[in-house]
Amino acid sequence: MRSFANSGAQGAQSTCCAMTEPLKRTLGSRDLTLLVVGGVIGSGIFLSPASVLKQSGESLPIAIGVWLVGGVLSLMGALSYAELGGMDPGSGGLYAYIRDGFGKFPAFLYGWTLFFVIGAGTIATLAVAAADYMTQFTPLSPTQKSVIAVTLIVIMAVINLRGTSGSSSVLNVTTLIKVVAIVTMSAAFFVLGEGTSLPSVAHTAMPVSVSGVGLSIISVLWAYEGWQYVTFLAGEATDPQRTIPRSLVIGTIILIAIYIVANLAYAAALGTSRMAASERVAGEAMAAVLGPTAGKAVALAIIISMYSAAHATVIAVPRVYYSMARDGVFFRKLGEIHPKYGTPAIAIVTSCLVAVVLALTGTFEQLLTYVVFIGWIFYALGAAAVIALRIKRPNAERPFRVPGYPVTPALFVLAAAAIVGNTVWAQPLKSAIGIGVVMLGAPVYWLWTRRSPSP
Repeated sequence: MRSFANSGAQGAQSTCCAMTEPLKRTLGSRDLTLLVVGGVIGSGIFLSPASVLKQSGESLPIAIGVWLVGGVLSLMGALSYAELGGMDPGSGGLYAYIRDGFGKFPAFLYGWTLFFVIGAGTIATLAVAAADYMTQFTPLSPTQKSVIAVTLIVIMAVINLRGTSGSSSVLNVTTLIKVVAIVTMSAAFFVLGEGTSLPSVAHTAMPVSVSGVGLSIISVLWAYEGWQYVTFLAGEATDPQRTIPRSLVIGTIILIAIYIVANLAYAAALGTSRMAASERVAGEAMAAVLGPTAGKAVALAIIISMYSAAHATVIAVPRVYYSMARDGVFFRKLGEIHPKYGTPAIAIVTSCLVAVVLALTGTFEQLLTYVVFIGWIFYALGAAAVIALRIKRPNAERPFRVPGYPVTPALFVLAAAAIVGNTVWAQPLKSAIGIGVVMLGAPVYWLWTRRSPSP
């Protein structure tokens, strides 16, 4: 491989080693399963059940059915990605699946969007929101909140840079804390709640429309989004043909269980009408059961939950940029591995720097509004790659085969298409801007492949 023009022989050797040495496989099934759970659960389960119940006509059975349908559809996506993860145990995950199934160009567009908007925007959003929730404990000025958000991002960068195993341990602890918090909170609501008893909430208090239920399913699918990040770490998984499928399936099932239990608990604490009208359902339920001051406990749980989700994003998304650099379609430096820590350090630092810029400027809100739905186009391509690769590579080794093929990946593709279609129909101007932002990557890809042909 070529070295930089001004590098000496020693520098060239160092760069070569950094570019050829593979990432170390240190993540087991438990680490990957907790990454699935930690990457998905942010603040949504503390807030969104109210809107889902309202869209479901304040019928708890319908709302629970919606959460179950959303979970099953997500599980279909997880099963589809599990087959691909068993086939391709290298880094990059979804990026690699799109590349192998449909070519480098759509894969590059996914990585481009992830780098400049979705990945960095998610980190910035969660860090800023966590800082905002800290005002529940003490007054903070806008400048102070910005400093806290940036500090959180820097902490995540440092932890992730210093080793994948240590970073995974931090994620494991924070994920377990938020899961225990949700389970404990739910138990308290069931035991102490003065809402409606569960068997008596089977009625529908408000008219139910098909469109309302459809919108609630889309909202729930958003709440489940993020499980695919574990595929980015296949290159650092021990026995990836077994651990990637297992973590995807077990992690998604755990998420379904947590979401359903939490919804039932909120109803037990508040009753369906009050739950549907709540803007902060977890905090209001806690206040109803344990008193107003207990709301701070929910705020703390949300802060830890959002940090955990952001930390999972910082672990996962730099592996896509690392893989793109290795393919010769992104900044070459992002494909280097730190000689001491064994992590894609430059990819991690660069990703967090972009997140810091977005957090300080506040542009992440506008960017995510326009572009985040685009992610579901690529999620659909990932599931469709199962079918494409069954045709292109019929004899490839598949340690795990998606059950119900081809119906399972096809249903997930349809679910993703519904999210994209609903967004385009409801917000055509924003959708057009979002698609335009993504397609800005087309001339960049053309220039990159001309100047830096892949090895």
